[in-house]
Amino acid sequence: MKVTLAVVLLSSLILQGCAFAPGQHMTLDEVTEKDPDGPNVTLIKITPATLKQQQQRAAALAKPLPPQLLSYKTPEYVVGPGDTLLVTVFEHPELTAPGSTDQLDANSREVLNDGTVFFPYVGRVQAAGKTVAQIREQLRMGLLPQYTEVKVDVKVLRYNSQRVLLSGAFRTGGPQPITNVPLSLVQAISQAGMDLTDANLAGLTLRRDGKDYVIDVDSLNRKDSQLSRIFLKDGDYLHLNSNSKNKIYVLGEVQRPQVISFSTTSVTLLEALGSSGGLSPDAADGDAVYVIRAGEDATHGSTVYHLNAVKPTGYLLAKQFELQAQDVVFVGPANITRWNRFISQLLGSNNIVQTGAMFKN
Repeated sequence: MKVTLAVVLLSSLILQGCAFAPGQHMTLDEVTEKDPDGPNVTLIKITPATLKQQQQRAAALAKPLPPQLLSYKTPEYVVGPGDTLLVTVFEHPELTAPGSTDQLDANSREVLNDGTVFFPYVGRVQAAGKTVAQIREQLRMGLLPQYTEVKVDVKVLRYNSQRVLLSGAFRTGGPQPITNVPLSLVQAISQAGMDLTDANLAGLTLRRDGKDYVIDVDSLNRKDSQLSRIFLKDGDYLHLNSNSKNKIYVLGEVQRPQVISFSTTSVTLLEALGSSGGLSPDAADGDAVYVIRAGEDATHGSTVYHLNAVKPTGYLLAKQFELQAQDVVFVGPANITRWNRFISQLLGSNNIVQTGAMFKN
């Protein structure tokens, strides 16, 4: 009688092993089941129709570059305080030494804080706020009383009055000078370099005239990109955000559960699974691949996307499904896996001895 009762109890437990198995698991029924104490969850299967809706939603949310950024054209360079001018008066060595690279500093004139420069026989002239051509003509006219015919050349030797500032996840941040060659956004980023291990390419902020513009640098790889048309001006501030919040959590029956940080606009479900080594061939349930996406706040319900990856063709859908920051990818265990775990817990080495002794008695 004791043996029969024990066998009945043991058989009953084994049959319900999946329900009592340790670890986490998820089924479609559990997702759709309404729990008054749990979160409000909506289940959506990943299908071609789902991908089409996702693409349409992304296209609707995509913001074109502001026209005021695209329309800005770099004007002719205007000299300012801090710039250093190289003035050459041809055929008059007493004023300059043309062609002598060793005397560049001797022939240079720094624009003072009041915007003036000093030159022999001319005195102080106003340079700030003027172009190189205007300064050249001003010096030529100033020398005419002493020299009947002079040829004057003026160049900016060092640019210090106008600059843009870069900060954040750049390899070499700090100021970059504005010169007589227009500085584009792409050139400034290329010169500074990006720390791709920390940079959020979709989170570049351009602050201009007290207004912030968020720019997706990752869009430079797209054929319709217009980033190369943006030129910078004096006082612009560029900040490249960190990707510390761009994380995706891959959990469950994958080869390498991990937290994935990404620097691009998004990452696909296939990339996340591939980075984690794929589904565990011995433990995963191909029909239990879920993407858990929390709502924006407590009032918005969460969404669980379900992918049937039993057949390898399911990865074609995963290749097009784009994840968002803070998504949780969860791969559930197969029923046999849960059953084996339950049995290993129930029939450990000590339990086997105790169970055998029970049957014997």
